[in-house]
Amino acid sequence: MTISHTLPRLRPLAGVLAIVQVPFAADDRIEETDLRREVDWIFATGADGLGTGMVSEIVRLSAAERQWLAERLVELAAGRGPVFASVGAESAAVAREHARFAERAGCDAVMAVPPMTARLPAARIVDYFREIAESVSLPVIVQDASAYVGQSIPHQACVELLDRYGPEKILFKPEAAPLGPSLSALRDATEGRARIFEGSGGILLVDSYRRGIVGTMPAADLLDAVVAVWRALRAGDDESAYAVSLPLSALVVLEMQSGLDGFLEIEKHLLVKRGLFRSARRRGPVGWTLDVETAAEVERLFARLSAAVAAQGGPQSR
Repeated sequence: MTISHTLPRLRPLAGVLAIVQVPFAADDRIEETDLRREVDWIFATGADGLGTGMVSEIVRLSAAERQWLAERLVELAAGRGPVFASVGAESAAVAREHARFAERAGCDAVMAVPPMTARLPAARIVDYFREIAESVSLPVIVQDASAYVGQSIPHQACVELLDRYGPEKILFKPEAAPLGPSLSALRDATEGRARIFEGSGGILLVDSYRRGIVGTMPAADLLDAVVAVWRALRAGDDESAYAVSLPLSALVVLEMQSGLDGFLEIEKHLLVKRGLFRSARRRGPVGWTLDVETAAEVERLFARLSAAVAAQGGPQSR
C-alpha cells in the first residue's frame, strides 16, 4: 500500500537533467567562477535542470563541500530549473544529514546510491532508502550506479519502495548492465508506474527512450548533443536523433574505456575545450590520464559531433 506523503511544491523532474562536473583550482579548492559558467551553459544549452552525481566527484568532496555545492547550485540555477543533490553515503545517518541539508538549501530532490563498501541484501537496501525518504519531504531518486561502483539494486527493492511511497516520492536511475533490458524489467515490474531516468551519457539514450524513460541525466561536456537527441526523439524525428546519436555514442565509448576515471578525464578535457573550465584538474588520486592518441581521436569525434549538432540548429561551443 502506498503511504501518502504531501510533497512541497517543487519544480518537476523530467527531461534532460545535467550532472554538474566540479571544477578545481591548482590548490584543489572548488573554482566558483568556472562553476557559474558551467551552470549558465547548462541552461543556455536547453537542459531542464541539473544536479550532482558520480561524475561530480562527489565522493571526493568533504561533507562541508558537498553541502556548499548543493546550496551554491540552487543559487546559481536561480529558478531556471530543478536542482537535485547526490546524498548517498556509507551510512544512512550520513546520507540523512546530506539530504536534510539539501532540503534546507532549496533543492527540489535528492539522489542516492547505496553504500559501496558493503554488499547489502534487498531488505537492507530498502531500509537505507527508507531512512533517506523519511528524513525529508523531497522526492528521492534511487540510483543504481553499479556500472561504475557499488552493487546493483534488486528490482524487488525498487518495487517495495515504490509501493510504499508512490511515484511522486520515489524515482529511479538504473545503470546496471545491460541497461536497456534492465530499464524494461523495472518498468514491467512496477507495471509502468516507475518514473525512470537513464544515465548512459547518451550512448543508450535512443534505446532507453523507446522503453519509456521520463528523462536522462548526462554530464555537461556533451550536453548540447544530448539535448538535440532528446528533442528529436520527442518530436518523433528519428533521422535527426540518429544523426547526432551516432557520433555522440562513438565519443562516449572512448570515455568508457577506463570506467569512471575515463569519463572524468575526457569530460573535463572537453569542458576546457569548450571554454567552460580553465583546468581539467581532478581530485587525486587519479588512475588513467589522457594519452596523445586517444586525445587525437577525441578531437576528431568531437568535431564530427559538433557539426551534427550544428546541423540540427543546436547551441554551439563557446
